[in-house]
Amino acid sequence: MNEPRADLPRTVLGVLFLCLLIVSSLWILSPFLVAIVWATLIAVATWPLMRSLERLLWGRRKLAVAVLTIALLAIVMVPLLTGVVAIVTHVDEIAGFAQSLSTRQLPPAPAWLEKIPLVGQKTADTWNYAAKEGLQTLLKEASPYLGGGVRWFTQRIGSIAGLLAQFFLTVVIAAVMYAKGESGAAGLKAFARRLAGPRGEAMVDLSGGAIRAVAMGVIVTAGAQSLLAGLGLLIAGVPFVGILTVLMFVLAIAQIGPLPVLLLVVIWSFSALSPAWATFVLVWSAVAGVVDNFLKPVLIKKGADLPLLLIFAGVIGGMISVGLLGIFVGPVVLAVSYTLLQAWVRGEGEAAAP
Repeated sequence: MNEPRADLPRTVLGVLFLCLLIVSSLWILSPFLVAIVWATLIAVATWPLMRSLERLLWGRRKLAVAVLTIALLAIVMVPLLTGVVAIVTHVDEIAGFAQSLSTRQLPPAPAWLEKIPLVGQKTADTWNYAAKEGLQTLLKEASPYLGGGVRWFTQRIGSIAGLLAQFFLTVVIAAVMYAKGESGAAGLKAFARRLAGPRGEAMVDLSGGAIRAVAMGVIVTAGAQSLLAGLGLLIAGVPFVGILTVLMFVLAIAQIGPLPVLLLVVIWSFSALSPAWATFVLVWSAVAGVVDNFLKPVLIKKGADLPLLLIFAGVIGGMISVGLLGIFVGPVVLAVSYTLLQAWVRGEGEAAAP
């Protein structure tokens, strides 16, 4: 019995037409793709919170969506407006502080600093060099590196107006996803099941776990670390604590950490505050600078049972490659690839979701 021959031109044209439709759709949606991805990440990361909030609000989904939408707006707008008001209100003080910082003279390094194992002697030598040459000379030598870092960070972040527009669009899309979350998840799982069988559905669950792990490990840790550091600066009487706290939060999100800001504050403290308060700022900054090493692994493990090195590589590599969006996209891509490779090596028919 003769089998029907495949119509090769028809198959090729069908595939080409399908690719054309996909490319055209992405091209039309390109102004919204970043906002859609961000909204998806936010909705997935906060979905358990939304369900808990819905139960507290007598099962009213619309009310829970409204509360979360207002909270998302407040999370960005309140710190931004606070920072702008603080800068406008204290613009003369900030200018005077920046001008006086370069002329301040550091005292010699304290004797106990040299006794710290491994890094004590080198830190003390650097401190004494800065005290001898002056902060102005030290800042002049560091200006090429600081300038390059600022330019790189500015290119990754983009303009403030563009960020605000993308944020508002993201919040609107996230609100729609909150309202229709179950149907969207079911459709995505159906597509993944059609594409790769049970393993595809497991990959959807794995992606959600990876997103929540990064949200818990990166965002929550950055908030806790910056608030802890800001509390210590507030107790010591350091000026512009609000601006410094927001800056430390942004650096912690970018996986740089608050130590660059805390280092400058410590240097200023030893030149402007009493020795006791300066030592307090130094000790508090050291504790706040390393607290993420203990808090982040615990939170990431609660989000997904994935290797910490994999998550960190995805966060840092994604940030360097595609900007802030890569903080979430990088770990998800690496987590899915790692699980698929692990299942293939073991010869398993299905990949279990964490």
